[in-house]
Amino acid sequence: MSEPLQPDGPKSPGLGAVLKEMLFSLPSMVSEVVKSKTAGIAASSRLREERVSLDWNEASARTVYTEIEDLLRRSSQGRNLDEHLAASQFPDGLSSADEVIIREIEDAVSRSNVSNLTRTEAYLKCYQAYPELHWSFLAHMVSRNAGWNMSDLRGGQMYPLLSEASKENTYRFLERCNALIFQDAYPQLLLYMKSREVGSSLFYLLPHFHVSRFMQPFWERFWLERGSALLAVGLIINEQNYIETRVVRHPYFQNRVTDKANFHLHSWAGLNQIIFPLLDEEDAMITPSGERSSFESRCPEGRIPRLAGRILGDFSSLNARITFGKSLYALLFGLTSLRSGTEAFASRIPHTGSRADYWPGLFTPNKEEALSTGLEGTELLEQGNLPAGKRLYAPQLLDAWGDTSYEPISREDWMQDHSALDGLSKPQQPYLCDISFEHRLGIIKTAFAHDAADSVH
Repeated sequence: MSEPLQPDGPKSPGLGAVLKEMLFSLPSMVSEVVKSKTAGIAASSRLREERVSLDWNEASARTVYTEIEDLLRRSSQGRNLDEHLAASQFPDGLSSADEVIIREIEDAVSRSNVSNLTRTEAYLKCYQAYPELHWSFLAHMVSRNAGWNMSDLRGGQMYPLLSEASKENTYRFLERCNALIFQDAYPQLLLYMKSREVGSSLFYLLPHFHVSRFMQPFWERFWLERGSALLAVGLIINEQNYIETRVVRHPYFQNRVTDKANFHLHSWAGLNQIIFPLLDEEDAMITPSGERSSFESRCPEGRIPRLAGRILGDFSSLNARITFGKSLYALLFGLTSLRSGTEAFASRIPHTGSRADYWPGLFTPNKEEALSTGLEGTELLEQGNLPAGKRLYAPQLLDAWGDTSYEPISREDWMQDHSALDGLSKPQQPYLCDISFEHRLGIIKTAFAHDAADSVH
């Protein structure tokens, strides 16, 4: 992978210096931690009041498991499975109808894989057309979070914390993860939609799109049973393995992003979160006391948005990412009010990449209207939102970053041994699911880090 241009810019003050300066703010944050935990437990209990069972079929899962074991066994005996599949599935070559379908899907992938914004929209359209494609809605919400994280790098809070080179490299890391997952998963979704259109399975075409043979049994079983949970788990395992060597373990990103201390700043602050903003028919919000109330605007003064989600402890761990994805799925499709609230948000709030999408009372995409002093932490401790002219700068994605070209994607099949089957089990629903106040706490921590970095510059 070629090294990107790293424009000159202010150097970060160093994580050690920032943390040392932040010691002065610890007493103020301790109280916030206690309040956040208490409020999170109470709000999570309310979200869990109406639960539904996931449509997990253990017998189908065992069948898929056995089929994948058979693929691995045949591979270990020296058979080239890619050639075997091509020979068995296309004995007389592709039909003209197959070739048309392939070109249509390739063109659709190319058009939609332009940016995080286009990918996020494409996922939502798939789910809205075929609601049984649960994973597509999960991918839509996770992709929204990726866009927010990308824009954060150009936002007001990150300005003094990272050097320009660090921001550039971290953006490229996030963008490549987002683009590669889409490049692999979107053709699969389109192939299912086309199969529905023609009324017969077209999954024999999966190898043409370089999809791992791991996914073939999942799609064939889904075509027969429409088991959304099993397919979602298969896609979660597949996509996280897909980016493991191509991005997460790639030497380029390990040297410049994942092994750097600054990459762990968001983990410390609790912003390595996937959040699901919730809206209901009355745009209900939660007050700091935990009570619901209707509101005249989307984010009235003193209240914070209702946010569900989870915090990922270790992004560098493949198993942790798979477990995390499964827990997100269990939340999104196992809690009725959480799903309906997230769907309402997704359908009514366009994705711009700015955190003002879900918290306009705290963030602004307009730099001239943002807080210009180094007192973000103090301001946030005093109130749930910030008044106009003192909000945190959260740019829209297109204002923060231009289009990004990236190198060709390696096409080898990631499935090489039985570790591919790790995680093939029913998703478990975590007890804590509301992170409205936990998310605000993470923002406060980053705000204090911002203020500390400003003071040591």
